[in-house]
Amino acid sequence: MSARDLLDTLDAIGIALRADGDKLSVIGDQKLLADRDLIASLRGHKSDLIALLQQRAAADTAGYLIAEGTQRITPAMLPLVELGAAQIEALAQATPGGAANIQDIYQLAPLQEGILFHHRLQSDSDAYVLPTLLRFDSRQRLDRFVQALNQVIARHDILRTAMHWEGLKEPVQLVQRQASLAIQALVHDASAGDAISQLQAHADPRQVRLDVRQAPMLRAYAMPDGATQSWLLQLLHHHLVLDHTASQLLVQEIMLILQGRQAELTIPVPFRRFVTQARLGMGSAEHETYFRRVLGNVDQPTAPFGLLDVQGDGSQVRQARSRLEPALARRLRQQAQARGVSCASLFHLAWARTLACFTGRDDVVFGTVLFGRLQGGAGAARAMGMFLNTLPLRVQLDQLSVEQGLRQTHAALIELLRHEHASLTLAQRCSSLPANLPLFTSLLNYRYSHEDGADSTAMEGIEHLGGHDRTNYPFALHVDDLGEGFELCAEIDVSVSAQRVCEFMQQVVRGLVQALEQVPHMPLQAIETMPAAERHQLIDAFNRTAAEYPRQLLLHQLFEQQTARQPQATAVQCEGHRLSYAALNARANHLARRLRTLGVGPDAKVGIFLERNEAMVVALLATLKAGGAYVPLDPAYPDGRLEHMLRDCAPVAVLTEASLASRLPGQQVQLLVPDTDPVNDEGNLVPAELGLTENHLAYVIYTSGSTGQPKGVMNEHRGIVNRIQWMQQAYRLAAHDVVLQKTPFSFDVSVWEFFWPLMAGAQLVMARPGGHKDPSYLSELIRGAGVTTLHFVPSMLQVFLNHGEAAAACASVARVICSGEALPAPLARQFLAQLPHAGLHNLYGPTEAAVDVTAWTCAADDQPASVPIGRPIANTRIYLLDERMQPTPLGVTGELYIGGVQVARGYLNQPALTEQRFLADPFVEGGRIYRTGDLGRWRDDGAIDYLGRNDFQVKIRGFRIELGEIDGQLAAIAGVREAVVIAREDGLGGQRLVAYVVAEPDAGQLDPAALRAQLGLSLPDYMLPAAYVQLDSMPLTANGKLDRQALPAPEGDAFKRQAYEAPDGEIELVLAQIWSELLGVERVGRHDSFFELGGHSLLAVQLLERLRCRRWTIDIRALFAQPSLAAMAAAVTRPQTPGIQESTAVRKTIPAQFAALDSEQETEEFRL
Repeated sequence: MSARDLLDTLDAIGIALRADGDKLSVIGDQKLLADRDLIASLRGHKSDLIALLQQRAAADTAGYLIAEGTQRITPAMLPLVELGAAQIEALAQATPGGAANIQDIYQLAPLQEGILFHHRLQSDSDAYVLPTLLRFDSRQRLDRFVQALNQVIARHDILRTAMHWEGLKEPVQLVQRQASLAIQALVHDASAGDAISQLQAHADPRQVRLDVRQAPMLRAYAMPDGATQSWLLQLLHHHLVLDHTASQLLVQEIMLILQGRQAELTIPVPFRRFVTQARLGMGSAEHETYFRRVLGNVDQPTAPFGLLDVQGDGSQVRQARSRLEPALARRLRQQAQARGVSCASLFHLAWARTLACFTGRDDVVFGTVLFGRLQGGAGAARAMGMFLNTLPLRVQLDQLSVEQGLRQTHAALIELLRHEHASLTLAQRCSSLPANLPLFTSLLNYRYSHEDGADSTAMEGIEHLGGHDRTNYPFALHVDDLGEGFELCAEIDVSVSAQRVCEFMQQVVRGLVQALEQVPHMPLQAIETMPAAERHQLIDAFNRTAAEYPRQLLLHQLFEQQTARQPQATAVQCEGHRLSYAALNARANHLARRLRTLGVGPDAKVGIFLERNEAMVVALLATLKAGGAYVPLDPAYPDGRLEHMLRDCAPVAVLTEASLASRLPGQQVQLLVPDTDPVNDEGNLVPAELGLTENHLAYVIYTSGSTGQPKGVMNEHRGIVNRIQWMQQAYRLAAHDVVLQKTPFSFDVSVWEFFWPLMAGAQLVMARPGGHKDPSYLSELIRGAGVTTLHFVPSMLQVFLNHGEAAAACASVARVICSGEALPAPLARQFLAQLPHAGLHNLYGPTEAAVDVTAWTCAADDQPASVPIGRPIANTRIYLLDERMQPTPLGVTGELYIGGVQVARGYLNQPALTEQRFLADPFVEGGRIYRTGDLGRWRDDGAIDYLGRNDFQVKIRGFRIELGEIDGQLAAIAGVREAVVIAREDGLGGQRLVAYVVAEPDAGQLDPAALRAQLGLSLPDYMLPAAYVQLDSMPLTANGKLDRQALPAPEGDAFKRQAYEAPDGEIELVLAQIWSELLGVERVGRHDSFFELGGHSLLAVQLLERLRCRRWTIDIRALFAQPSLAAMAAAVTRPQTPGIQESTAVRKTIPAQFAALDSEQETEEFRL
């Protein structure tokens, strides 16, 4: 090895040489200096090494082209930066002492650029001002310390550096020949608390903003502490000039000076050498090639706990420390050494696994802080300055064993080190992320430290009281390699416990080491990340829901018990017709016996094909009493959908009415529901005699299916009895209560609307058919019937509340149940303000788990930013799990699984799908769970935040829609080769369905009207896309998958249109203008349909409000029945008094973010 190679090697491992005449001094780690071979090499190359050191010192001095005493600096004197004469003159004027005090000007190092960017971004504070608090036994010792610090400042150019950017193309750093640190003395007010608190409050790095245009970038604040007869010194320095290694070097030099050992100080290494090396090293093209290969297909940020803000000032970051157990640290070093990798590689892998847990992903990117000195040029290891750089490290954990993951992480770090001087901006640009999103928001800083920090004799009379790093990243972990042990320091956003992050990291490190020792082929993702206490909390503590309920009773028996208590009380009221409990029971018993003669018994299906009236209640109860399961057949469904449901469920009979019977296939056994009381009540049927138990079916409700056809969900008595019993215990209906039934019975919210009041002795009031779509009618019905309890999908609740006085006049309302979609927090606040006497309850649940499984009560004094879906109800269990069926941590998104008594039997005639969605409970022996496909996260208080779907199922105006079902139906239409349907923002705060199609080569241009008409033969209206966009081909991502984000927004011709004919007359013109504003279309013809242009029932309500502002009216049923512009205009009624104009002020109060009135058909599967 040559002398030059030896010198470079010593620089890399942190050993410094100092030449003084013919003497060669060696400074470095004692363990390294004990290497006999190294000492022999030094002795053998002594003379050559001295010569090289002298040449280097001369080269450094020669690099400064500004001679001492220069009064005018020219551009030629600044080889490392391009500045004009005027710019140089401006910099000289901004420098104390002018041009004569300027030693050099050059560009910034890569990480300095990022730090300065954040400094300029934050006007009041700075995340990169770092504190150090010291105690001195006397003022004299403090003064000597500061004098030594000023000597160190005089030695190193970076400590005399200021940053400038005004009027410059890019920032520069200017080195002053002279810059000294002055002490700001503070007075301790003993009456205001202890000295340390007062000093830290005055010199709080979160509040102090250093002027980085002034050198040195350090501040010193001193205060006497009378209580201890000592002096305190708070030092603040800016990260622009010192990194962790440089800070340690600074302390070492100060200690040497205080000890009188200045001769041992090495020759200062100018920071300009590093900047030159970084700028003249590997080119940006090579950096870009590398990062595009590594990050090119990364299209979403790695953001633990959803923390995305990397522009913070560190004020919301909290710190926690934790040491690895000595035995674990030794085992870790042994495993790293045995596999020829660094301990740093193992900690990087552990951090990747921890982030995978905190993000729910197996492909993570995080920033790693690179030493920056390996390729920083000669002497970089002992140079002062900001050498660090933060660059992204990508770790893909899927399909890797622990040993494979460790080796790949080690290799990735080695490769990344070759690019340690690349800029983070360049790396981010090489990903597929948009510029406004960070590539990562978490950081790992692995650094080498010492247990003591410095020679103990040098610290005599000086005590280090504290200091810590700060960062703009919301999620950072520092790992201090102490030579033998390791210390973790987590700096985490205040919304997440920093101590908790340390515990997770400890758990992962422990698991990795154990796996390397025992099962190195173990899958990386199988490493346990969660501490035992948190696992217990999530699986057991949050699910302590066991409660007594009448598990042997059947749903209809709850009604029969109430009938025995109050036979003459009113049970049902519908449009002026009333039935007492006794009369209702008698009719149901009579019809049940007729069903028995047709063969109805346990688990037999009975179709109910009725409009909403008292006969519907009779039919439901009769079916249950006969032992059967009722199957709602909604008359609003298209015939094609009804035919499929009838074929699939094969009912023994269908209960219907004369006006609907003709729509049923001829082979169906039909039975008309009688509308008169029987002569005698034949008595209740005895379940035991029928062989009927709580494990038999109560109902089968069909929901949207991803296969293109609806699927029937089979629910048993025990589940719905538990659900109704819980509701009664939670909300306490009494005999005076009146419950409104308005949800179409094909959706499972209707189940509790029917049966809860009848088991509690309350009165059931039924809205007229279609009445759930008309808020004015509902308001009148609530007031007239004295309704105390009712259900709203949140969007319909918004419409109700916006009726203002009409809503406030509903004084009888005592409780409102919300479900079906997310309940916005502003809506909850509006409700509590307008109806302070009423309770608001937010529920969640799918059809596959007996209506609702979680509940939350909104309170005026506790209004979170988002309304949770609450906690598990009685005898249910909720799990939030990752892809490996393991619990996700508090605050981390997981898929929602439901366990307990309410889990449905499965899907009718679909054993494969049942097996896929209904699974064995991994935490309760013999239990079953349902996989919802919904996403949520646990809050600290045990409530759950709902976060949407993990598949392509969406909620539009409260309807749960499987987009795959529409995709399949659309792709089956002649001429369509490919089809995909997505939900898009409609510009009015809501969403609408948009279909994208690729035509067969010979199909030509597809007609949106024809596509909609064809879909309408098999799909209900709420599943019909509002727009149809024809594409030449579907856009794909870099991975070859459908790029849904690249699908274009629909334009006017994407909507179904009739041949254009201009509006005729004032009413049509006004309507056309309102349609255009509501639907976002430029031109409306008199034959266009409101709904085919993208309208829905919520927008219909807004249309009514616009007309009402003009004092024009139209019956809402006419609006739905006559949706063309001309027909709608003909149905408008105008006041007798002319000249009433629309008030712009009134129009602005009309909300644009509701969902639909039809949303009461919403609640089929998912309760929010």
